Amino acid sequence: MTGGSRQKLKMLYLKDIFIRETDEEHPLTMAQIIRRLEDCGVNAERKALYLDLEELRSYGLDIIGHRTGCHYFYYLGARDFELPELKLLVDSVQSAKFITEKKSRELIQKLESLVSRHQALRLHRQVFFRGRIKTMNESIYYNVDRLHEAIGRNRRIRFKYFRWNLKKELELRRDGTYYDVSPWCLIWDDEYYYLVAFDSVEHRIKHFRVDKMLEISLLDEPREGRADFSRFDLPAYDRSLFGMFGGEDTPVLLEARNDMIGVLIDRFGKDIPVLPAKNPGYFRTSVNVAVSGQFLGWIMAVGSGVHIAGPEKVVTQMKHEICRLAREYAPVREADPPADMDKDRFRE
Repeated sequence: MTGGSRQKLKMLYLKDIFIRETDEEHPLTMAQIIRRLEDCGVNAERKALYLDLEELRSYGLDIIGHRTGCHYFYYLGARDFELPELKLLVDSVQSAKFITEKKSRELIQKLESLVSRHQALRLHRQVFFRGRIKTMNESIYYNVDRLHEAIGRNRRIRFKYFRWNLKKELELRRDGTYYDVSPWCLIWDDEYYYLVAFDSVEHRIKHFRVDKMLEISLLDEPREGRADFSRFDLPAYDRSLFGMFGGEDTPVLLEARNDMIGVLIDRFGKDIPVLPAKNPGYFRTSVNVAVSGQFLGWIMAVGSGVHIAGPEKVVTQMKHEICRLAREYAPVREADPPADMDKDRFRE
């Protein structure tokens, strides 16, 4: 690019210098600004630069000037995103399991471009999730976009669905035949995206993990299942599933110690009924859940403060699960649990 062409870009170079080089802790003097413009191949006079700064302020840049000692300094003040906001976004990108390592790096680099290079170093040194399990399906971003497109255009979709085999290879379900469903919404649960869709063959609503979907294409046919989905309570559906594992949807009666009310509200919401139990210091509540191994495991994980009181069918499932665990693990002599197994010490 010729010197004259670069001169025409002076305002753009000046804008970039303020965005990338300056912040409240790293202001520049007018002499430093002139040198940086010269590094870009642009000549600038001090008097003309004062007018340029006023033009940039009129354009919307928050260029602040202040005197320190015998020098006058300039920097870019307010930005679209504050540094604490970007730190939260960087942490979210790094921790999200549905974002690949490669795409995480790319997204963080784009977030770093929203602050000065000095602040970008502070973003780069944010929380690092070493060894974090991330998805390996690079196409998830395009999958999400394609699914939103299908929902917006009221179109059915078809796709292939895969799982991992013991050789750590992708293995297509249904021997590679296409799934044909009507997409209705997306859920983000346990750091994964799930598609909630109506299956016309089975005449029921199902969910699929988006990063395990391949070759998504829109069909010409309009979506089906509108009546089913109009009666569908999405928040209740999300609360009823444990780890997005399906099971028979069942009203379950739980009896819990009074201090466990927060645990149940966090899991099932504030609308759960709270009724007194026969045992002093305990209450009962009824929740709708998809009864699965994950639900039974959750009951075990919260400890002795919560147990299933009904219906008998679910109580029996829990007894079978306990017997199965007892068979799979060698019996041990009854003893006090070690201190690091005391669940109550993790609770406030």
